[in-house]
Amino acid sequence: MLEVLKEGRYYDLVKLKHLRGRKLNAHVMRKGRVWKGDTLVVRWLPIIFKDGVDPAVIKKNSGLFVGTMASTKLNKSAVKRNRMRRRCKEALRKAVIDRNENDAVQLLLCPRSRSLTCDFSDIQSDVERFLSTL
Repeated sequence: MLEVLKEGRYYDLVKLKHLRGRKLNAHVMRKGRVWKGDTLVVRWLPIIFKDGVDPAVIKKNSGLFVGTMASTKLNKSAVKRNRMRRRCKEALRKAVIDRNENDAVQLLLCPRSRSLTCDFSDIQSDVERFLSTL
């Protein structure tokens, strides 16, 4: 999963798939299950494939589809809200590197205001606790 580039640095090749579209995000908000942690709230919905689906389609659509949502109620500053989103998404990405499972799940990460000021390790431990419930 790691690749050495010309400068000798290691870069992770794990990318999370994007949960895009207002309707898809609204569907996860309505129908998804809720997990609440200290630094973030995760709404998640498993993708269920019907019998007889082509294995190539299953392989293409397996993985974590991740979206983020942060209301202005968290913080009025867009810079700080975006920082909260990035920290939560990066903690999830680092936790997914260690997992070898191919779950087909749609996630909607909703950071809490505490995620801006806490240590990054607190966010990582929250994400690990969530992934253990999957």
